This record gives sequence, structure tokens and C-alpha cells, in this order.
Amino acid sequence: MSDNNEQANNPNNDNKYLDMDLLRFTTAGSVDDGKSTLIGRLFYDSKSIFEDQMEAIEKSSKGSGEEDVNLALLTDGLKAEREQKITIDVAYRYFATPKRKFIIADTPGHTQYTRNMVTGASTADLAVILVDASKGLLTQSRRHAFISSLLRIPHLVVAVNKMDLVDYDEKVFNEIVSEFRGFAKKLNVSDVTYIPISALKGDNVVDKSENTDWYNGSTLLHHLETVKVDADENIIDFRLPVQYVIRPNQNFRGFSGRVASGHIRPGDEITVLPSGLSSKVEKIVTRGEDLDIAYPGDSVTLTIEDEIDISRGDMIVRKNNVPTVRNDFEAYVCWMNEKPMELGKKYILQHTTRTTQVFAEELVYRMNVDSLNQEDADQLKLNEIGRVRLKSSQPIFFDAYQINKKTGSFIIIDAATNVTVGAGMMRAGSTVSKKPKSSSNKRKSPNVVWEPWNIPREEREKRNGHKASLLWFTGISGAGKSTIAKQVERRLWEDGKQTMLLDGDQVRHGLNGDLGFSPGDRAENIRRVGETARLFFEHGNIVLCTFVSPYAKDRETAKSLFPEGDFKEIYITCNPETAHERDPKGLYKKAEEGEITGLTGYDANHEAPENPAITINTDEMTVDESVEAILELLD
Repeated sequence: MSDNNEQANNPNNDNKYLDMDLLRFTTAGSVDDGKSTLIGRLFYDSKSIFEDQMEAIEKSSKGSGEEDVNLALLTDGLKAEREQKITIDVAYRYFATPKRKFIIADTPGHTQYTRNMVTGASTADLAVILVDASKGLLTQSRRHAFISSLLRIPHLVVAVNKMDLVDYDEKVFNEIVSEFRGFAKKLNVSDVTYIPISALKGDNVVDKSENTDWYNGSTLLHHLETVKVDADENIIDFRLPVQYVIRPNQNFRGFSGRVASGHIRPGDEITVLPSGLSSKVEKIVTRGEDLDIAYPGDSVTLTIEDEIDISRGDMIVRKNNVPTVRNDFEAYVCWMNEKPMELGKKYILQHTTRTTQVFAEELVYRMNVDSLNQEDADQLKLNEIGRVRLKSSQPIFFDAYQINKKTGSFIIIDAATNVTVGAGMMRAGSTVSKKPKSSSNKRKSPNVVWEPWNIPREEREKRNGHKASLLWFTGISGAGKSTIAKQVERRLWEDGKQTMLLDGDQVRHGLNGDLGFSPGDRAENIRRVGETARLFFEHGNIVLCTFVSPYAKDRETAKSLFPEGDFKEIYITCNPETAHERDPKGLYKKAEEGEITGLTGYDANHEAPENPAITINTDEMTVDESVEAILELLD
């Protein structure tokens, strides 16, 4: 057995092993890109294979007439997989190094097994997308990258494999990186790392390769050991789906479940859904001893001060921080059954610990995962993904998937066969369907008749020499929105473009000076800004708006004022710790000192755009690089 396994399994190191960080990652890519071989190489070079395992693999490889040891046999466990030399099922493997523990989900590359990829990637912190250097970026690799983005996997590694087949040519690697970067601009992924490897020969998998002396980055294993994953956990919004009510005697009544997100302490005020009744936490009981605080992943039993009727399927949340409660909502659904999804048919929805009947009201669109285009469709077939309007018989308590994976995901079960037929990721509430909106939804004063523009925008665009456009910069305070937007405007102005910059601080000193920061006031703030921006837009300007605008619904409202394609949502993001360190306006310091509450990025969440025109991660890109990327988007 290897040194690493000896260290991980030594009884003297049990506590150290249990306390180690855990990284869940998945491998994905096209057929024969080398996913299983890569995992085998990770095990082999990190000395994480038992001797009897190695002997069995060597014997099997020789029996198949292969010259080299087929490391893919470590993960291809089904007989059909070994015979066909492909991956069909999701294979989970576990190993550890002195720095971190790992759970690997090896997912199939064939199109017909896309549902298996969704299953394997649903709990991953990182996805390794393999690309065959000799074939380039194929459709299935794009498909898996899109699904990884849809599942909100925060970190992507593009491993350009089989570099040995192209003589470790730097030009080939750079071409694939450039092509993927262009594709990634359409995805909501902020952290992408590119590594040239050869899983068969071992280049840059565990040890640095002399064959790629032009590559200065880390090896794959080093990146897996050092990538930060803690910052991706939601520790703000407390959610405890009740799984079981414990009543051993008349003197004790507790509500058990696993903390899905957030944290809670004895004495904290809570609200129970769906009743809406409130109380305070009395104790946090566990098998060993009572806790002073419970974090995500902790299995606990809460006792509360008041007698409230609480049952399995209810949810305990922090008072004044409740999820969306409704029985109609929209979600991205991946269909996993040979029988297509039927509109109007009753299915069973399993969401956290709550089970209820549900039916699909409308298929808003089907997503072409190869081109990322939205297509009209009447049904979802096996392995297809679409945006669906659903209605349940009982209210569901959920957060948008992008904020909270645990309370933003669900499965759909066929009531007749009890088979799981779909998996879904909830959007931020239920929005209007694809059907045209009634003009009555638009605000106007009474007894006012619309007056057309005196000089149409098209004439102004012709005189200006460029089209009008709206750039909406959104993100938490300190991410860099205003800094980047000002530089973009300066470059456009110097290039002779007509521009207008609307900044959150400016409008709150005048136009919106009467508004606070409640959800209602935030919505009105964005509504007014959207209407103002539209006036400048109709004047033929390139309008830049820099607003935290934390709610997706408010940004959608602003977007609806502009012609399709002219509203470009630019997501400026960074690690929250980075934003706290920058703290350009001193807001985070005030929040820490208790002067302000509900600060986005501190004790309130920002709903990231689902499909931004571009995502800028200021942890990885300089201001100049960010400006160039946005100008390229405009071009």
C-alpha cells in the first residue's frame, strides 16, 4: 500500500484525517478524452493504489493485449465498461494526500448518458473538463461545461489531455485555450484554470513535466490540493428542513434535520414554514452534547421555547430571513427518462424533506446545450434541459439554486412507477412566461397618452456613428463595478462614442434620495434607474449602469424595458473576502461593527445572473484586462 494511504489510514492519524478538507470533483468531457485514465494516473502517481489492485490491473491489461497498463480499469468497474472500454455509470472513488481528502465522480462521455453526468456533478465543488489535444474542443466537452455552469460548480479545470500525441506543442494548447475562453464567456463561471497534461504518460498530473517547459502553472494535483472551496458555502441563510420530530417523553420535543445552509445559535429567533409562526431556539441537541452553534452539514435537533405544530417537510429558518414561499415557480429541468415530460401530467416533487404533487404548466424553452441557444419546444426528451414553469399542490420553500443548492434543487418522480424522471434547479421565483406581456403591466400615470419620440433612436444612432446599448454592471460592493465601468466609459468617450454613466451613489443623492435599502425600496430604485437609463438609451447613447442590484427579478424588470439584445448584463465578481479587504466605501467595516444590516455580500446575498453577457472575476483579471474584455463584447 502507498505511503499516502498508510498516512491516511494510520490509527494515530485518525483525527487529523477526519479534520482534513474535503474536495468533491467530477471529471467530464467527450468520449475517449481519457477521463478514467486520468483518475487512474492520479491514483498511481500519488501512490494511492493497493498492491493487489495494481496486480489485477496489470493482469487484465496483458489479457487484453495492451502494451501499457490500462489505468482506466481502476474506475471502469462494470463488465460492459471494460469490454467496450467506455464509462457508462458514474464511478465514485476516494483517496487522500497529506493536504486534502478527495471524492471523485468519473462520469460518462456519451451523449445518451448525460443524465449520469448531471447526477455525478450535482455535488461537485470542481469539474475537470478534459479536451483531447489531437481533436480539439468537441461538442460533448462544451455540453459538459455548460451543465457544470448550470449546476453552479464554482471551479472549472480545462485539462488539455493527450499532449503527447501533438508532441507537446504549445501552439495547440493555446488554440484550445483561446477557443474555450470564447465559449466560456457565455457561461456563468468565474474561475477557469487551463493545464496541459498527458494522463497516459503522467505529464503535469502529479509531477511537473519536462516536456512542457513553456508551461509555468501548477500540476493538476497541486491545483486540486490548493483550490479554495470554503468560500462557496452559504453560511448566511439559515435553513433547516425538518426530517423527523422526536418526542421520547412528555418533557422533550425536538425537531431533527441537517442544516442545509447558514448557522444558528440558542436564543436566535426563528420562523417555521409554512405556518409563519415564530419562536426562539432553546437548545441545539446532538448525540454527544449540546452545541453553541450549528453550521451547514450538521445533523442536529432543535428545541424551541414555544409549543408550535411542526411536522416533517416543514422548514425552520431565521426570522426576517425567509426563503421564497410559493407553489408556482420556474426551474431548469434535466429530463432523465425515456418517456418525454408531459405538460399537465401529475408527478411527485421531492424538495428537501417535503413531498408534494406537481405538474408542468409550460415549457418556456428548451436549451440547445451545444450552441446555448434557446429553442421553442413542446416537450423535453431524455437528457434534454429546459426552462419549465411548474405548479405544486402545496407551497414550496426555496431559494434560487445559484444562492443555495440545497434548497434550490429538487427531483421529479413518476407517481406510477416511483422512478426519478427529472432533476431541477430553481430560479429566483416564478417569472412571466414566454407569452407576450400585457401592456397593462407597465406603470404610467392616469389620463396620460404615450407621445412617440420626436427624433427616433435609429436617426440618432446614424448621426452618432454607433448603436445605442445598455451595459448593466452588477455585483457586491468592492467587486470593482464602478472602477471598471468608469474606465470603459473613458475608453468609449475617447473613441468618439456618446456615453452616459449612471452610478448607484449618484442617483441616491438626488433622484432616489427618498429610498432606503429594504427589498421594496431596492426594487423601486432599480425601476427608476431602468426608466432613466432607457431615456438616455433612446437618445442614442451607450449607457453604463453600476448598481449592486442584488435581486434577479429587479434586473429582469429593467431588462424588459430594452429591445432584445441591447441590454447586456455584466457580472463583476470576486471572493467575498477580497471585497471585504478592499471595502472602498467602508461599508463592510460598518456592518462588522453593527452600524448597518442587510449589506449585500456580508449578511445578505447577491443573486448572480444566470446567463450574463460576460462574467469578470477581479480576483483573476486586472482592470485593464476587464476593460478589454467588455470592449470586445461591445465590438
